[in-house]
Amino acid sequence: MAQPHRNQSACGIGEGNKMEAAVFHLLEFSPSHKVQTVHAVLLLVVYLAALMGNLLIFMLTVLDARLQTPMYFFLRNLSFLDFCYISTTVPKSIVNSFTHDSSISVSGCALQVFFIIDLGFTEMAILTSMACDRYVAICQPLHYAAIMEHGACVKMVALSWLSGVVSGLTHVAAMFSLPFCGSNQVHQFFCDVPQLLSLLDSKVIINEIRVIVFITCLVIICFALITLSYVYIFSTIMRIPSKEARSKTFSTCIPHLVVVMLFLTSGSVAYVKPVSSSPSFVDLLLPVFYTIVPPTLNPIIYSLRNRDIKVALGRQCVRETD
Repeated sequence: MAQPHRNQSACGIGEGNKMEAAVFHLLEFSPSHKVQTVHAVLLLVVYLAALMGNLLIFMLTVLDARLQTPMYFFLRNLSFLDFCYISTTVPKSIVNSFTHDSSISVSGCALQVFFIIDLGFTEMAILTSMACDRYVAICQPLHYAAIMEHGACVKMVALSWLSGVVSGLTHVAAMFSLPFCGSNQVHQFFCDVPQLLSLLDSKVIINEIRVIVFITCLVIICFALITLSYVYIFSTIMRIPSKEARSKTFSTCIPHLVVVMLFLTSGSVAYVKPVSSSPSFVDLLLPVFYTIVPPTLNPIIYSLRNRDIKVALGRQCVRETD
């Protein structure tokens, strides 16, 4: 473990608080090597399931000619994003558990933070684009083809990815230009923003707080757009005279609503909850929900109630056997 260097002017409580560590040490799942190995195996199974599910949806929406619509274009990007998102933290955690080595370099930690913020905000932006797609499809069906033409969809997705990259770069530049103080122990299985914030020098943290406020405002805007879209969507659905037609229309929104609520609820609680020096089981569980559960469940959520995905999978299976 790298020894911390002390600097009175940086941290203000005598010499001994400023840290220029070569590595951070992540939280171990258990002090027992056997339990850590079991944890690694279970995590590996979940990881492979998430990769296979997202890769399956990605390939189906690329190969099947009947899935070349705006909704599935956004779903394709969401699946690829989840493929990347879960790969940001889980492989490192698996390796650490197998090798019983909890260390991560500062550059590796910075990369994790970048991709968590980048992919997390991109997912929020794509979910907002999907809400707008559902709004146009249900509330303005006659203009759907003109509004959601391919060029417009590409621009929406490109803007989503670009905004994520900018958010991630801004966050990392602000955070890792500041002095870390005290321990280099990160009380989480990966380099998460709240835990790293607790290690920063409180005297110079204002720049990082500005970045957080800016990104939070963008997330609130996305949430407001999603909420407004569904207010209009539900209002339109309730005016449909046929009960069967109402049910069918509403069913096209359920997967997206479930994914939005799962992602936003778990992420918001994890980031709003104060960081504890002695994290509880709930503190450790929350980040798992927004980094592992959504990428794992999204393929299931979008395929279970989606007839088009099931039919497309059947067509591809028949084609392979021919």
